[in-house]
Amino acid sequence: MLFSSAIMAQQVASVSSPSGKLQVSILVENNQAMYSVEYNGNTMLEKSPLGLLTNEGDFRTNMSYVGSEEGVVEKEYTQDRIKHSFIKYHANTLRSTFTNGDGKEISILFQVSNNDIAFRYELPMWGDTRACVVEEEATGFRFPSSTRSYLSHMMRPMEAFARTSPSYESGYEADYPIQRNQSSEGYVYPGLFNVENNGWVLISETGVRSLYNASHLSKYTDGVFTVDYPNPAQNNGFGSSGAQLGLPGVTPWRTITVGETLAPIVETTIMWDVVEPLYKPSIDYQFGRSTWSWIIWQDPSMNYEDQVKYIDLAEALDFEFILIDAWWDERIGYDRMEELVRYARSKNVGVFLWYNSNGSFNDAFQTPINKMNTSIERKKEMKWLQEVGVKGIKVDFLGGDKQETMRLYEDIMSDANDYGLMVNFHGATLPRGWERMFPNFVGSEAVLASEMLVFVQDTREKEAFYATLHPFIRNSVASMEFGGVVLNKYLNRGNQEGQKRLTTDIFQLATGILFQNPVQFFALTPNNLTDAPDFAIEFMRNIPVLWDETRYIAGTPGKYSVIARRNGQDWYIAGVNAETAAKRITIDLPMMAGQTVTMYNDKRDGTPFMETTRVPANGRFTVTIQPNGGFVLTK
Repeated sequence: MLFSSAIMAQQVASVSSPSGKLQVSILVENNQAMYSVEYNGNTMLEKSPLGLLTNEGDFRTNMSYVGSEEGVVEKEYTQDRIKHSFIKYHANTLRSTFTNGDGKEISILFQVSNNDIAFRYELPMWGDTRACVVEEEATGFRFPSSTRSYLSHMMRPMEAFARTSPSYESGYEADYPIQRNQSSEGYVYPGLFNVENNGWVLISETGVRSLYNASHLSKYTDGVFTVDYPNPAQNNGFGSSGAQLGLPGVTPWRTITVGETLAPIVETTIMWDVVEPLYKPSIDYQFGRSTWSWIIWQDPSMNYEDQVKYIDLAEALDFEFILIDAWWDERIGYDRMEELVRYARSKNVGVFLWYNSNGSFNDAFQTPINKMNTSIERKKEMKWLQEVGVKGIKVDFLGGDKQETMRLYEDIMSDANDYGLMVNFHGATLPRGWERMFPNFVGSEAVLASEMLVFVQDTREKEAFYATLHPFIRNSVASMEFGGVVLNKYLNRGNQEGQKRLTTDIFQLATGILFQNPVQFFALTPNNLTDAPDFAIEFMRNIPVLWDETRYIAGTPGKYSVIARRNGQDWYIAGVNAETAAKRITIDLPMMAGQTVTMYNDKRDGTPFMETTRVPANGRFTVTIQPNGGFVLTK
């Protein structure tokens, strides 16, 4: 099959999904390897470049096609901590091999399931060469010119608080013409694209660990986004921007999720389908809900007495954990922390402790510091944590995507598992398959999260807008530790004046379902036991954090979103509205058809209410969502 252009492109191989709807074509144009993607006969990605530049050879140009091998991958697996607990993965595979101008081979492996494409480069040994450095990647994504994008900027390195960026904490530019995507640093994964009237495409990567750097999308240049490696200035200029790779070796997987609707985007599991656990869990890790004083009560709450109040709050809410944040080592101390952990244990509450990741790569000064960045100190600290009965750690300020930093992530998680500790990251990169790869990993922030609601008026004003994006973008590919569900009217300890919350109570409850993470560090405060609606507190006492199934129900990114999640036999339907007017929608709920359900919703003035209602036998249910409001249905 030939494509017309100034220089003819020859199709040399192709592979389709098991359904036959999704097709990848491999082409050679002007001695360059390329690919294109069609879904239901419609072009989703036009001819897009493939290739790598290494210190042992250039695999971007002067490429000659050698041949292809076809195959099939079928697997079933169970997985906690993600959107689905049982997954069947069936994909057709195509491994296409090319040689460069020096006669060195490289292969590109594509795995194509019904709505997902995963592909990676496979580098053999070249003679006696057993190592190389991958310096650049030519992989690109060329969308039809009328495509619109939903993207978040990659932050400039060594900026923001204490020179800790990039931390994946930028807002989104939603529904933009792709030609406007000119951020100098590019855009973080995942990137969502609306392709004319043909459907949706989500771009990301998975399988990144200590063996490679993480990447992101470049700015839009010459009609294409490319895979961009870290800015050399990250990590204070230390470490390579590329990857030091042993041969034979492989790159991480680039992933493309495609659908006519947003359902495949919300429900995809491709980031876990193509990776495997790297080690066995040392203990049976238990997940759950947590209180967290710092998010609303801030640094002054880092004292023994206030942490007792939050342990008591966790007990009152039937929560499993408390997170004790920065400065605990100085303001509470190690000896009294042991007392605090014992007190928490007496209340059946486990403890997470905060740590600064830093020792040398930014200016973050909060303590404990110099405990996580070296193997000797890390293991010494983790031995103490295990001995006193701490359940997990929160590690902060890990700005950057270089291989050097990926190695630190892996070392922290691996060492923590040796001591039976769960790990949560803040000020961090996007997780890339880590829920499956690392059994003690329990989430990352990597989003403009709840702390920015406290600090920034613009973020408060856009809270609903961002909430309608996360189920389709950030939270679609990885657990997202947002730290939300704020029931204070004001985002401070006094709850009387100051940073006023602009969303409703029911909006907040809905985000507890919309946002998925296996340990949720909620922003409730002790006063909420008496000043929040009783039914809201009861809802939070019973809110799940682990899900057996996730389904897209309705929504438009940036306007509104409705998601269904199942825990055991119990379904939760949650939606939020970012538009300025109330939104009346009719949704299909076959899982609740003909059943009496509990509905949490807002009145016109934003006042929350709870009532029982019945879903019609045909499953068609009509609900009104107030502006900056939400709803939840449970049965």
